[in-house]
Amino acid sequence: MKTYKLTAFEQDGEKILDEAFQAASDNEAKSVGENLLKEKGLDDKTHRCTSPAGKLILFHR
Repeated sequence: MKTYKLTAFEQDGEKILDEAFQAASDNEAKSVGENLLKEKGLDDKTHRCTSPAGKLILFHR
């Protein structure tokens, strides 16, 4: 399992979510990240999910 980082922001750049989670693959991490954002009602906010290697897995502006 690898540790991925999920971050969400307000329009003014304020960080409103900064959470790490475990996933077995980039595809699984994308799915987990999308689900976490939906659960928290942040899926319409600017967000990103990055892999341990710094790869951008999920992004919405």
